[in-house]
Amino acid sequence: MEKQPPGTASSEEGSDKVIEVRKRPEREPGFKDYIRVFSYATKWDIVIYIFASIASIGAGTTLPLMNIVFGSLAGQFTNYFMDPPRMTRHEFEVLLDQLSLYMLGLFLGRFVLNCINKFCFRMIGVRLSSAIRLHYIQSLFGQSVHVLDSMPPGSAASTITATANTLQIGISEKLGTFMEYNGTVWCAIVVAFVWSWKLTLVTFSIVIFILIVVSIFMPFIVRLQDQQAKSEAKANGVASESFSSIRMLTACGAQKSMSARYSQWIDDARAKGQRMAPLLALQFGLVFFGTYSVFGLSFWFGTKQFADGEMTNPGTTMVVLLSVMMIIMSVERIANPLMAVSRAMVAACEFFAVIDAPRPDTGHLREPDVVATNDIVFKNVVFAYPSRPHVKILDSLNLTIEAGKNTAIVGPSGSGKSTVVGLIERWYDLREQHIIEKTLGLEKINGTEENNTKKHDKKKNKEKKGRVIESDDNEESRDADESQPVVLLSGSITTGGKALTDIDLKWWRSQIGLVQQEPFLFNDTIFRNVAYGLIGSAYEDSSEEEKRQLVKEACHEAFADEFIDRLPDGYDTAVGDGGAKLSGGQRQRIAIARSIKLSLGQPIEADDVTGGEDASDQEVALAKTRTADAPGDNEESQQASSKALNVFYSFYRLLAEQKNRWVYMVIAFFAACSAAGTPLMSWLFAQVFQVFTFVDIDTIRSKGQFWSLMFVVLAVGVGLGYFFQAAIAVHMQHDISAMYKKEYFESILFQNTAFFDEDENSHGTLVARVAGDPKQLEELLGLNMALLLMAVFNIAGALAIAYAFGWKLALVATFVTMPIGLFAGYWRFKYELEFEKMNAAVFAESSKFAAEAIGAFRTVSSLTMENIIHSRYDKLLQSHVYEAYKKARWTSVLFGFADSVNIGCQGLIFWYGGRLLASREYSLIDFFVCFMAVVQGAEAAGQGLSYGPNAAQASAAANRIISLRNTGRQNSHVTPDQIPDTEGGVKIELKNAHFRYPTRDIPVFTGIDLTINKGQFAALVGPSGCGKTSVISLLERFYSLDKGDILCNGKSIYSLDANQYRKSISLVAQEPCMFQGTIRENIFLGIDAETISDERLHQVCRDASIHDFIVSLPDGYNTDIGSKGFSLSGGQKQRISIARALIRDPKILLLDEATSSLDSESEKLVQAAFERASKGRTMICVAHRLATVQNADVIFVLGEGKVLEKGTHNELLKMQGVYWHMCQSQALDR
Repeated sequence: MEKQPPGTASSEEGSDKVIEVRKRPEREPGFKDYIRVFSYATKWDIVIYIFASIASIGAGTTLPLMNIVFGSLAGQFTNYFMDPPRMTRHEFEVLLDQLSLYMLGLFLGRFVLNCINKFCFRMIGVRLSSAIRLHYIQSLFGQSVHVLDSMPPGSAASTITATANTLQIGISEKLGTFMEYNGTVWCAIVVAFVWSWKLTLVTFSIVIFILIVVSIFMPFIVRLQDQQAKSEAKANGVASESFSSIRMLTACGAQKSMSARYSQWIDDARAKGQRMAPLLALQFGLVFFGTYSVFGLSFWFGTKQFADGEMTNPGTTMVVLLSVMMIIMSVERIANPLMAVSRAMVAACEFFAVIDAPRPDTGHLREPDVVATNDIVFKNVVFAYPSRPHVKILDSLNLTIEAGKNTAIVGPSGSGKSTVVGLIERWYDLREQHIIEKTLGLEKINGTEENNTKKHDKKKNKEKKGRVIESDDNEESRDADESQPVVLLSGSITTGGKALTDIDLKWWRSQIGLVQQEPFLFNDTIFRNVAYGLIGSAYEDSSEEEKRQLVKEACHEAFADEFIDRLPDGYDTAVGDGGAKLSGGQRQRIAIARSIKLSLGQPIEADDVTGGEDASDQEVALAKTRTADAPGDNEESQQASSKALNVFYSFYRLLAEQKNRWVYMVIAFFAACSAAGTPLMSWLFAQVFQVFTFVDIDTIRSKGQFWSLMFVVLAVGVGLGYFFQAAIAVHMQHDISAMYKKEYFESILFQNTAFFDEDENSHGTLVARVAGDPKQLEELLGLNMALLLMAVFNIAGALAIAYAFGWKLALVATFVTMPIGLFAGYWRFKYELEFEKMNAAVFAESSKFAAEAIGAFRTVSSLTMENIIHSRYDKLLQSHVYEAYKKARWTSVLFGFADSVNIGCQGLIFWYGGRLLASREYSLIDFFVCFMAVVQGAEAAGQGLSYGPNAAQASAAANRIISLRNTGRQNSHVTPDQIPDTEGGVKIELKNAHFRYPTRDIPVFTGIDLTINKGQFAALVGPSGCGKTSVISLLERFYSLDKGDILCNGKSIYSLDANQYRKSISLVAQEPCMFQGTIRENIFLGIDAETISDERLHQVCRDASIHDFIVSLPDGYNTDIGSKGFSLSGGQKQRISIARALIRDPKILLLDEATSSLDSESEKLVQAAFERASKGRTMICVAHRLATVQNADVIFVLGEGKVLEKGTHNELLKMQGVYWHMCQSQALDR
């Protein structure tokens, strides 16, 4: 952690200080990051790691030891087949039985060692992955708010899911495979050195060659992988924004435009990935050309030594040559895990970029050195946000918030009210700020977006410089005019004479109750959401019973108990993702209850707390706040069936969809044929052995040179085959992955709204799926599929040669050993599928929880819930570790058997083939061709089975993708019908409407009838939870009625094309939804910008009272507002939302608390704009502030699932009913 400079804020006088914005340099991934991951290992993990490493290397050494057994027998073949023989048949058979028993021992040893290493590495991967995920979350929550706001949306969720999975693969099974075959390589080298060091030195040249090739290409590959990962992270940010604001996207019909934005980043990632294709192809081609060439070189040198008399035992040559062959096979196996390790290296860098970021000083003073009941004093405070150091937000602010009094802070939108709250909460301070450069916002791709927006820009917007963007709601804008001088931070914020920065951060926040303008609830029960407010208080460790009593008292004070008691599960009711199962007012009241501290005198900060509440709730809420910083700006917010698809059907569907790439597939097919040259080696190998039976020295030399050249010819063909295969496979895998990511994303966007209400479809889970599932397909359908295809050709070729030269031995291999291997492989694959299902389920739950917590960072920090978040996330991860442990016990046995059975099978074939040799039924050529073909076929089968984990993961991903695409989308029933006769507005009728939300048991409407005539301004009022927002949702067709109908000009809205229907409607929601991009892009959301003139744009912005603010910005309408509009205040965002609604020129205008975030002056201006806009259209307004609807043509008072009263303002007052009582509480009863 970097040492913080002395903070001027700690001085009561507060000397000036230049704000320093340190963007940490771009972190380059390196091997040190990969090694550092293992620092998360505990002592037991280290012990397990040592056992796993020894077991992996030990399992790898069993294969070269087989060469010694085989070489010993080969050395005796000459004696037995000489004329006359030098050993009897009995002696030969005894030797054969003895060596066969040695092979059985190697099989058992490899089986045990494989069981150990598979189990240990799997557990290491899961445990270390869990540990680094947890540390990442802890580090993230240790940062300041502005650091979190600077990160692209969804990037953190993507890191702890897709990136963490990539890391886990690279430190577990793939690392074990890497060690195992490294053990094979080095053991084979040792064996070869012992038997013939000269020949081995020649052989060793392949290692140097491979190191040179890898060292040349790997840095470029890693760099491109890093660039690709960044583009994918930004695509995930678009996905996160889209899923979290899906209702607004649907209402605006903006799914296609958001899909296009997502596709732009995916295409950029694809382009960067495909740039790796020639590099990987060259690396693969050169490596395999070198390995096959070195085999020929070694054979030439061996026959030369034999001819020169330096090597007398042909068995020695066979041991060395077999070891060389094993090195070739092992190098091929090493290539894939090496790529996994390089990807894990990039993934580790992404984690450590956040983990290593400097954290702010948290102070040290607590009770009794400081108390929370003193005045809070701002003295000469000058403040600018960290990433906008040129724009002054607070200018020499002097403010005293007196203890024990209600203090209200008022002012127009953007005046800095919420900035004061942020400084008291210490989300920002007056000292140095840091930004994690690696996670900063989204740069443009080749200037495309920038050019598209700036072509509309007017020169006068460019000429307006130096005006202030007063951002007080979330985070700072990056559009400041940097020609202005950097703001000098100065002043102090104190309480009881102590600087806030000297006070222990968690203790200070635990003394404060915060209710935000946009309340956030966790996906938990009402009880637990309110009980989180007890953290840091004297009641934090109370019993469950005591906490329940305290929660009930707090809910009673917040006027929340009346609706909670009506719920079937009461306080144990789950509130849904972000509190989606409750209305806006109900969420606000629970947030108020959570903020109520049960020890007197503690401050409560209310940031426009009553914006979403009805009149009675406002009255009660304000009565319950004691020392309140209350900024004076013045509801309810079916997953499709999933088809369980057979794994083979999934692959068939996926491959069938690639028909348009048939040219690539044909080239890949022939490349695989040429690359699968291993079966030819068995025939060449037999010819090699025959050379040693010749007596004539010249014949040995000439034949040796000829067959050596044949190996070079084979090397050229195999090298070219691997080059073309890798080039095409890598190119196609990125094409396929990009295609499915775009289709998957669009499929989700067009799902019915009820789909997003399901607990398993939270936006964090969906982001993780979109990022991870197509990636799994890429793992299998790309280079791995090419290698699998070559393995199939190897098996087919090996069997063909085996049957041609020795059908009896081939039959034993086909019908005895092969079924054993296939049986083991099948069960391995089956258990991998089950393990993948469990893995996906657990990490989906943890990613959903983490994404929710990160999205609620302000709520988490204000409630000092960091330890709770860490603890719950840790429990989720630990449950995964335990489940993985239970699964790994049995799968490791199966995997160990599947990886070892080939030795047992080879031992059987070796013994039976030896018997055929002993009876002289087979010649040496027949035996060696058949035996080597079977061995290589078994190796190829093992290679194919090694893709079991990838196939299992890809199958599960394919099922999810295909199943989702097969489900019904919104508007699956498309008709040409539109609303008839919309001139002058639309008549809206709800007839006998019955409705309940798909995820809730409580009915909202029980036969409601409601009629709004053409061109009327209608208002919906009533207590929180009465169904006002439900009417808006039904009119937007987010949901369908259970019974009854909704008519527009006499036409059922369910008979209309949904997209065309929504073009006639505009919605302004209670909580404004902004998206990454410019102000212009946000206003034009879902419509064609080319059809709207600048004059029209400016006019609607004037009507929304936002034009003057926009043109005051250096970039005007082309100002980038950042993720979720964090550079704007709440009121500014709401006014842009209003402009977005007006520019669509709707026939029906839906306003759901549209002015709740505006100051009184702006509210009057916007209300006047609405009244002007209502001419010629029907307007429906949901309101808690009755003053905004007293001029409505008709007011509907909702409650008890029906219309309680209706009429004009004056008519309803005369009734002296429900509406009259509501007006009394707001002094509007006259």
